[in-house]
Amino acid sequence: MYIKRHMEETIKECLEQFPIILVTGPRQVGKTTLLQYVCDNFQYVTLDDPIILTQAVEETNLFLKNYQPPLFIDEVQYAPSIFRYLKMYVDMNKQKGSFALTGSQAFELMKGVSETLAGRMAIVELKGLSFREIHHIEFNKPFIPNEAYFNERKSQIKSYSDLWHWIHRGSMPQLQDEKIDWQRYYSSYVKTYIERDVRQIINVSNELKFIKFLTSLAVRCGELLNINAVSNEVETSADTIKRWLSILQTSGIIYLLEPYSNNLLKRVVKTPKVYFYDTGLVCYLARWTSADTAMTGAQAGNIYENFIVSEILKSHLNAGKTISNIYFYRDRDQREIDVVIDEDGKLYPIEIKMTANPTKSMGKHFSALKDIPNKEVQPGIILCQYDRKMYLTEDMIALPIEYI
Repeated sequence: MYIKRHMEETIKECLEQFPIILVTGPRQVGKTTLLQYVCDNFQYVTLDDPIILTQAVEETNLFLKNYQPPLFIDEVQYAPSIFRYLKMYVDMNKQKGSFALTGSQAFELMKGVSETLAGRMAIVELKGLSFREIHHIEFNKPFIPNEAYFNERKSQIKSYSDLWHWIHRGSMPQLQDEKIDWQRYYSSYVKTYIERDVRQIINVSNELKFIKFLTSLAVRCGELLNINAVSNEVETSADTIKRWLSILQTSGIIYLLEPYSNNLLKRVVKTPKVYFYDTGLVCYLARWTSADTAMTGAQAGNIYENFIVSEILKSHLNAGKTISNIYFYRDRDQREIDVVIDEDGKLYPIEIKMTANPTKSMGKHFSALKDIPNKEVQPGIILCQYDRKMYLTEDMIALPIEYI
């Protein structure tokens, strides 16, 4: 069954504005299914087929004669040399919506794109299903917690029952089918990811060591990234860990949330925090085998925070917006704010709490932002499991997570 994706409208707009669109993202998040749905009038070809791939690489002109636009090329990362020929074609024909491509961001793909197709191609990032998509909520605005957003969002509020079931189950489209075994799915996913994606970029001589690295990050989700601690745990050099982190970032598995800083903030930390886009993968790697054990375990707060941050990120990505304006705050006085959104000269501080009983003391660090020049600090948000929006003070709001 096709699950409606919020990225559909962004893709349609891009096809009207650009000759080429590339949908990137981790494997199995639904890139092919989405483009087949939106581009149902396109001829389809996949470079997963070795015969077709050979022709695409060795006889590209012949390949483009056999497969005429509008053309959907799946798994384009296997033939980055094709971009030069696509450039020649679109420069000659100047037809919008000629090619739709899917591919991982890894390999030489992004380098080939930036060098060859600048200005000719739109790139959109697809992640796993958002909670809005799982619950069939059509609202598709980026989470910016102001009154205009609240007024629009409240008309489509749905109660998120079984929250921890979905946090544990994860955001992969295939896992929406409850008949699919969760453990078996993620075991296969990790194995395929290493064999098909990671090994294309680097020589991972010890597969178990890379899985140990993934696990080391999973148990640290929502924490400041301590490369030396990970390096010691995995028994691999810090330089190798940095290289592996880069692979996880470019292939859309993790996101490093940067600390908010400017030249006047001398005492803020410079280290990013690590989050996974899919909490199901976190639970699998950290060996939380059921929703109940994840919800009551020692890592519950971090997994919950990871889930909320990933939903905020997806709300921006799915609306075709950047996520480079989303940060956290932490200074050397141990004042920390989970999320800070910087939008139009305004700062939106957000604390993430599992509780259904929010208190104003939970926002005690919001004042850390008040002296930043040229920025207007907005009412602080306590994102929590309270059942309605409520002002805790004049400038602090308790907000149900359903508003994301």
